[in-house]
Amino acid sequence: MATKTTERPEVDRKARMKLPFEDVPARPVTERVADYEPTFLPLTAEQARQAAERCIHCPDPAACYVACPLNNDIPSAMWLIEEGDFLGAADLYLQTSSMPEICGRVCPHEALCQGSCVRFKRGEPVTTGALEAFVMDYMRLNGDYRIPTAPDTGKRVAVVGSGPSGLACAEQLVRNGHQVTIFEALPTPGGLLMYGIPNFKLSKEVVQYRLDLLEQAGVEFVTNTRIGPERTIEDLRKEGFDAIYVGVGTLVDAKMDAPGAELPGVYQATEFLIRANVPEEMLPPGLKGRPEIGSQVVVIGGGDTASDCLRTSLRMGAEEVTCLYRRTEEEMPGGKKDRQLAREEGAKYRFLTQPVRFIPGADGRLSAVECLQCELGEPDDSGRRRPVPIQGSNFTVPATTAILALGYWPDPTIGETTPGLATRKYGLIEANPETGETSLPGVFAGGDAVSGPDLVVTAVRGGRRAAASIRRYLAGEPVAV
Repeated sequence: MATKTTERPEVDRKARMKLPFEDVPARPVTERVADYEPTFLPLTAEQARQAAERCIHCPDPAACYVACPLNNDIPSAMWLIEEGDFLGAADLYLQTSSMPEICGRVCPHEALCQGSCVRFKRGEPVTTGALEAFVMDYMRLNGDYRIPTAPDTGKRVAVVGSGPSGLACAEQLVRNGHQVTIFEALPTPGGLLMYGIPNFKLSKEVVQYRLDLLEQAGVEFVTNTRIGPERTIEDLRKEGFDAIYVGVGTLVDAKMDAPGAELPGVYQATEFLIRANVPEEMLPPGLKGRPEIGSQVVVIGGGDTASDCLRTSLRMGAEEVTCLYRRTEEEMPGGKKDRQLAREEGAKYRFLTQPVRFIPGADGRLSAVECLQCELGEPDDSGRRRPVPIQGSNFTVPATTAILALGYWPDPTIGETTPGLATRKYGLIEANPETGETSLPGVFAGGDAVSGPDLVVTAVRGGRRAAASIRRYLAGEPVAV
């Protein structure tokens, strides 16, 4: 059951149901495609109050609370915002989330808290995500928040990976007085948040704010250090770390087995997004320089990464940007809001289309993608209807650049270099989903490295759960509760 952290009076739900809906304002299309600045305009205090007043304060447990993987007390936050207590609302989110300023921007709210809002049955839901981002921005710009820390326990914890899971675990551990060192393979910490999500969706300033908070609390960041190939988990044990958390994510691009996939002009999504969106000084060796994309870009895939690639290509000046997807829009895994934004900005979608060959031009670079038309067959293991190519339906799509956004696989390096660490399908780490315990005592894991590709918010949840287990482990208590 939800616990009311703020006293909320009885409200006139019928009257609130009549309050008008105002969508979160976005910058004009012509303006936002010309730069990489955030898509949405910040809410004013009055807009935030009016949006929060639309909450009808359902009986506990409210549907939005249940739908949130972190069980944020959203109704109480809405009441505090309505009352103008923005810092109080921010404090409330920080009780259950390790990065609400980020989740408020990148969570698929339409599929979680916002999508579960009972107002959805008769119109538009409460814009919970935008309000979460608003109060956290208010705190960042007007408050003086510091992560509270306990006296030093003398215990040292190594966190491998500085994505959302690793950062969440570190935030919880440093609160408990443990010394935390985060190891990151890339030149700058932040993982997916800094390198994988474009600035127009998640400002790097916001990510840096979270990193600064952790550093102020005593977390040490060691960058350009990939644990596994040379410095192993066992090495970290020998260096005196009392516990280890593995949150390396799943950032290995799924490959496409098709002739011509190695041609110049064919990019994996991760390389493309890093080189196109990350400041030059933050780029790792081997990924320097902006991609050359030409005038006609195709993006292959249907998830959020595909939307990010479409919108980035438009900002890079491509004249035609098309998404090729082998099923229909109904089966697409990515967020509807991102597709709507991509369409507004000029992207086109071509469904039931299966690329089968990349065709070079006279200069040896990509010039076209050969495709087959598809039809939908029976559902596959994912529950979506299987795309069935229609033989003889070949056609070509002109393209100077093709970006493969086909999903991600786990990096098997940690499993391959850590004797006794149990792994499963594709190299995912075997770990208790509730405690993060692995097959090795004192080694915990969570986030996408355990679950496979998932959401930022579920990675945060995994990191927080593992941190609670690590705290008990270091105290000599039973890990399971």
